Amino acid sequence: MSSTDTRRANAGTHDNGGNEPTASAPAAPASGAPVKQRHKIWRTLALAGPAFVVGAWQFGPGNLASAVQAGSGYGYALIWVIVVSTILMIFFTDMSVRLGMRSPLSLIQSIKDELGKPVGVIAGIGVFFITLMFSVGNAVGSGLGLSLLLGGSPILWTVACTVVVFAILLFRNVYRAVEKLLITIVAVMAVAFIVSAIISNAAWAQAAAGLMPSFPAGSEILIVALVGTNFSINAAFYNSYGIKERGHKREQYRDVTFVDTIPGIVAPGIMTILVIIVAAAVLGQTGEEARTVNQLAAVFEPLAGPVGSAIFALGLAGAAFSSMIANATAGGTMLSDALGHGASSGSRTAKIVSAIILLWGIGITLAFQESPVGLIIMAQALTVLVAPLLGALLIIMSNRRGFMGELRNTWWKNVFAAIGFIAILATSVRLVMSLVS
Repeated sequence: MSSTDTRRANAGTHDNGGNEPTASAPAAPASGAPVKQRHKIWRTLALAGPAFVVGAWQFGPGNLASAVQAGSGYGYALIWVIVVSTILMIFFTDMSVRLGMRSPLSLIQSIKDELGKPVGVIAGIGVFFITLMFSVGNAVGSGLGLSLLLGGSPILWTVACTVVVFAILLFRNVYRAVEKLLITIVAVMAVAFIVSAIISNAAWAQAAAGLMPSFPAGSEILIVALVGTNFSINAAFYNSYGIKERGHKREQYRDVTFVDTIPGIVAPGIMTILVIIVAAAVLGQTGEEARTVNQLAAVFEPLAGPVGSAIFALGLAGAAFSSMIANATAGGTMLSDALGHGASSGSRTAKIVSAIILLWGIGITLAFQESPVGLIIMAQALTVLVAPLLGALLIIMSNRRGFMGELRNTWWKNVFAAIGFIAILATSVRLVMSLVS
């Protein structure tokens, strides 16, 4: 055999003159592609967080109280209000997302640069005073919720919750710790309220009919309250800080919208609707009346037993506690930024201010041993003054062509922004009327 024949024999079917496919070793399976795809999915999902913090702040005691009143007083008829409020909240949170991506340092610092330092300072101080007043309701609500769930003194549970939040503030990366905890709490609340709605034997057809707008007699004030508690401009404004803390960039905007902004805002909207459904279903079957979330959980027990009552109470406790954490973090961060001492929740000034907010909440709770109505009214008054300002600033800044570039508002986003701003003004006017009457 010649050397040529030997080479051909050794090559086997590799030498076919080019007329047939070679029988070389099979190509390695493209196993890297699925792995890369899975990694990409996880990286995208990891963008979630800032809007869930916003939702946790929004979904607090005031939100739950108005939802219970809506369900107990008007059945399923006002569900549509939550749907509309949630849609508007998505658009204003989206503006905050884009502003967070475009702001070199922070939203308030950009407002100072674009509109003047006094405007940014007033916005930050206004938000701080709102969080200061809301801290009382969060402290009372967390204590009552855990007392209902686990027994014991509500005051002691309020102290315990405050201590836990203090401990969280000591973390080096405060925002990420808060974010992870609140996402977990939101998930637990969602399960609790879904289970509660299922075992309440709700009239789902009537609930679906509640998606159609209607204005039952005497519901006007409650509709305004539902819009005010579910369409939280303060929380939407803070979202830009979460975006900066996470370092989200322009190229991630689409992914952030679908994995964070929309689900993070829709989640508290759905839970609020479930509270209305449970209130309407439970009170309709038991014939009892409940005007607070704690009374509703107690009324729930004859229908679903102690386990059902405990499940519902778990959701209520989670709502108050999560709002307590987010409220203190947001107030501390934005006042620190307004004073020029850093826009991160991990800054020394932000931690000190957050601690002051918590101390104020527990201090007033211990001093009065009850929900202080005067402070709640003051918080509403501050909302009247600050919410329209924050809404206007989000719209103005989102439309500045030189600052926003390609991320500026489109015309259709401005349509929803205008509708939302009208809703803010209407809520403020109604609160003014209620305060002076």
